[in-house]
Amino acid sequence: MSVTIKSTREIELMREAGRILAEVHERLGEIVKPGISTKDIDKYGEELIRSYGCIPSFLHYNGYPASICVSVNDEVVHGIPNKKRILTNGDIVSLDAGVIYKGYHSDAARTLAVGEISEDAKRLIEVTKQSFFEGIKFAKEGYHLHDISAAIEDYVIAHGYTCVRDLVGHGIGTELHEDPQIPNFRQKRRGCKLQAGMTLAIEPMVNAGSPEVKWLEDEWTVVTSDHSLSAHYENTIVITTGEPEVLSLRLD
Repeated sequence: MSVTIKSTREIELMREAGRILAEVHERLGEIVKPGISTKDIDKYGEELIRSYGCIPSFLHYNGYPASICVSVNDEVVHGIPNKKRILTNGDIVSLDAGVIYKGYHSDAARTLAVGEISEDAKRLIEVTKQSFFEGIKFAKEGYHLHDISAAIEDYVIAHGYTCVRDLVGHGIGTELHEDPQIPNFRQKRRGCKLQAGMTLAIEPMVNAGSPEVKWLEDEWTVVTSDHSLSAHYENTIVITTGEPEVLSLRLD
């Protein structure tokens, strides 16, 4: 495993990539409502990303055919946008997006409500989001990588949910996926020691039911095995000498 330590200049470029991605997510959230197709979300997302002078990280990555992963209800991640897939009141939708700015990636995901959703769905979304923040309490020099993993799963389990085990977070930089892999669940080993300059994409994927998942015939879309709801929350962060900096989140 080779974990890269980014220079001050590299972090500055990733900070700008993250700022842009945060704005992309804000604007995508404004169009998510009943009646929109997942393809329309993808089209708007790609236009937004390019309008900032960036390239979509996901488009054609390992053959993925879109710029925004749009995953609805029991779809965990990597849902392929489709003009016939129309969002309806009560759905939840996870939007996973990445941008490349001057050669550097940022990666972030949000799960959003479509119209009025159930209290159970609201709680799942909130717990998933908060589990990220519980995890990054340990994203500091002096801790180990899997301290983050344990904190995420402990919080999720305490609220009656499960963490997907077949998919993990990752390092990020000039490549979308770099070392190290970052599980969202407890590990027997502590993992590498965290150092300032590490840039990580931490992304809890949380199911309302079983942690088990399966891949659909398109070989991309991952769904819960029991068709329970799933939520996804992700940000790109940088380890510093103090508190971690969340690069893909608006400061306000």
